Amino acid sequence: MPTLHVNGADIHYLHTSGRPSDDPAPTLVCVHGLGTDSLASFYLTLAAPLAAAGVDLLFYDLRGHGNSARPASGYQVGDFVADLDGLLGALDVRAPVHLIGNSFGGTIAFGFAAAYPERVASLVCIESEPPTETWAARVGEVLANTKRELSTDEAYQWIAVRFGDHHARLSRQAYRRLEATSMVEEIPTGPMLDLTDLSQITVPVLSIIGSDGFQADDPYLLESLLPDCRTVVIPDQDHSVLVEAHRQVRELLLDWIFSHHTVPVAPGGQA
Repeated sequence: MPTLHVNGADIHYLHTSGRPSDDPAPTLVCVHGLGTDSLASFYLTLAAPLAAAGVDLLFYDLRGHGNSARPASGYQVGDFVADLDGLLGALDVRAPVHLIGNSFGGTIAFGFAAAYPERVASLVCIESEPPTETWAARVGEVLANTKRELSTDEAYQWIAVRFGDHHARLSRQAYRRLEATSMVEEIPTGPMLDLTDLSQITVPVLSIIGSDGFQADDPYLLESLLPDCRTVVIPDQDHSVLVEAHRQVRELLLDWIFSHHTVPVAPGGQA
């Protein structure tokens, strides 16, 4: 897969076309989460059925993840938003895109929608929240605890027994990234969105969460903060909704994209 140098970093990506260029198709940009995650989580669960349905897809590895560059610093939410802005510009994606973000990927998507509302057709977040002060306090604690817990061999032995050797290897790689970069210190610093910022995110938002996930205590909070938000709670699921309930996510996503896709009107009124 190719890379593009944007915002000072080489970003690894995959861009697929669902329809001929003369037949405008919705573009879905997939933004993965932190730690052991990469573009593979979206590619393996969503790529084939969405491409078959005629959706243009853009997958990419966040800076510090997968096959993208791993700079020592530059890990504020704003840096990730600037990476996405640069990637879309370099690929000449001009029409508004649909964003789907898993966990921290959804936080980036909210940051992008706040900064560039005219470039977003809709937003789908999976087990994720906007970058607020409340979010920052929680994610800062999670990152610090994760870095501390993964510093021992016992942690990887437990992970291997519980989830398998492959996941243990991914966890070691994630720990090395946390050790070699300023992610733990920078990610919780924002920039943050306040209530006024959230009220100005007017694009349609679909929030998909697990009944036992991180937002279980107040699953409909986003609906109370955003002008246009719909929440779907998937029963008996935790934070791993994308992987464990990928078929339900795909069905929700396909219905959502095509119900919010507007075909550009050419001069003279022809669609």
